[in-house]
Amino acid sequence: MPHINVLSQELSELIAAGEVVERPASAIKEMIENSLDAGAKRITVEIERGGITYIRITDDGCGISAADVKTAFLRHATSKIKSKADLDKISTLGFRGEALAATAAVSRVEMLTHAEDEEYGSHYCIEGGKETLFEESGCPKGTTIIVRDIFYNTPARMKFLKKDSTEGAAVAAVVERAAISNPDVSFKFIRDGKQIFVSPAVGDLKSTIYSVLGREFTNNLLQVKGDNTVIRVTGFCSAPFACRASRNGQYIYLNRRLVISKTVIAAAEQAYKNSVMVGKFPAFVLFLDMPYDQVDVNVHPAKTEVRFADEKAVFSAVYAAVKSAILTSDERPQFTINNEKKSEFFANMDTNRFKQMSAELDTPTKKEPLKNTRLNEDNIPFFLRKEFVKEVQNRESRFEKKSDFTPRYTKPEIKENAVTPIEENPITEGVILIGEAFKTYIIVQKGESVFILDKHACHERIIFNRLKNETQIESQQLLSPVTVKMSARQYSAVLENEGTLLKAGIELEDFGNETVIVRAVPAALKNEDVSDIVIEAAEKLAFGGKELSLIDDILHTVACKAATKAGYISSREELLSLANEVLSSKDVFYCPHGRPVAFEMKRSELEKRFGRIQ
Repeated sequence: MPHINVLSQELSELIAAGEVVERPASAIKEMIENSLDAGAKRITVEIERGGITYIRITDDGCGISAADVKTAFLRHATSKIKSKADLDKISTLGFRGEALAATAAVSRVEMLTHAEDEEYGSHYCIEGGKETLFEESGCPKGTTIIVRDIFYNTPARMKFLKKDSTEGAAVAAVVERAAISNPDVSFKFIRDGKQIFVSPAVGDLKSTIYSVLGREFTNNLLQVKGDNTVIRVTGFCSAPFACRASRNGQYIYLNRRLVISKTVIAAAEQAYKNSVMVGKFPAFVLFLDMPYDQVDVNVHPAKTEVRFADEKAVFSAVYAAVKSAILTSDERPQFTINNEKKSEFFANMDTNRFKQMSAELDTPTKKEPLKNTRLNEDNIPFFLRKEFVKEVQNRESRFEKKSDFTPRYTKPEIKENAVTPIEENPITEGVILIGEAFKTYIIVQKGESVFILDKHACHERIIFNRLKNETQIESQQLLSPVTVKMSARQYSAVLENEGTLLKAGIELEDFGNETVIVRAVPAALKNEDVSDIVIEAAEKLAFGGKELSLIDDILHTVACKAATKAGYISSREELLSLANEVLSSKDVFYCPHGRPVAFEMKRSELEKRFGRIQ
């Protein structure tokens, strides 16, 4: 049997550091929690190269006394727990006393701290767990921690770090979540010398959400309030029509601590049942307040996983609070005209002028073709001018071709003694359209089989294949560029990946203040989907990955947005054309999300079902 060795303190600290410090973001999370526990009201987080080479966290908290500075860097040294009984009522964010020790073990750390009741502050430096400097300093009240070259002494761990933009996005997510949970604290986030966001310390949760996650996230939020005497649930959730394509917009806080809870997620999503489309997920920022002895936060080193004493009670409380917010809300999508000139246009329009414009648009003559018509655009709202331009481009060719028009589908020849459908069915290449079920599923007959197709999944896959096969994604310039406000994390990810977005057919530029201007999108996309596609693309980019995979993810989203939706009314010709393309293709079997697009039932199977054959 191999000899058993007792590990040195240095080696054991390096191993223990891995439990807490997996990447720059995890170190920053621990230090932010320490700043909050110190009563800080202003916290600044600054990073360079995703936090790999430089991290600086400054707070105006109570500071650390000179006598405790060195002790703070020892493992399991904490001011928050004194006895076993304290574990049952942990009310602070940090409590294990591992953050500073773990960070110092794998990086070069410098601390400047000044306690409120001391004349001078302290300057302390430690590298790889070894002290290099300790002296008095005239620093301001509070604490500043500088971390350089994380994992410099553990190259094996360094190689598992992702590219700078991905690590930076992870840090941005940590700061965002901390800012949201503390609306009375001002957070400033600086990335590579550029200020990304500043949250106002006004104590108003919605204002903080707006400053951190942006206007698009905040616009359609419903207030959540619920209290069953033991568990209090507050916060905001998205209106059903504003649900998203992923769960990335879900934030859960338990007694101010960001946590991961399948129970809470399941309860919130169950409250939306029968209110949202399949494949859509609610966004929410939920705060749960409950007695500390009813929850165990000492489950995981990162303190994100928790265990509830009564899971059913938590589920019921969250479900009831979110369901109440949905049922009592009168939030619905509304059509509004923001440009005052548009309302003035309709307010000042008289009947004769309206008839004149209708005649000009709808009854062109050969003597005066529509393409030569000129209207005073100052008196016409933008969306009418856009439609007018389309008519100018297409009307003449449409009228010239009208006399040559032939139906796309012809009625099949009826032979003697042939069995024909009761209803006239278009037929193409042996495909007979039987009908559509639930405005979602196309039913067709081909040969000796009946096929049932999901029209959205079919169309989505077809669009995705076409986009993938294009050497260069075909883009269309927007007549009116669209501005998109996003969260700081999304904004940074978009600016760092403009080239990737361009390859996916999305052309945009920085507008400042976490806003971009979108000038072109894939030609398959509808204008009303521009903001959604950019936000979803930004979210995917924020989590990093290889460029080809990211482009595929973006094209998935484009195809999903552009495809015919389940529940939409489609013409018989559209249904048959879609079915024919799917059944004649060799590469349309699953949608980009992996769901089957169709299934087949043989005639023999039907006849067995009805007892016609054995």
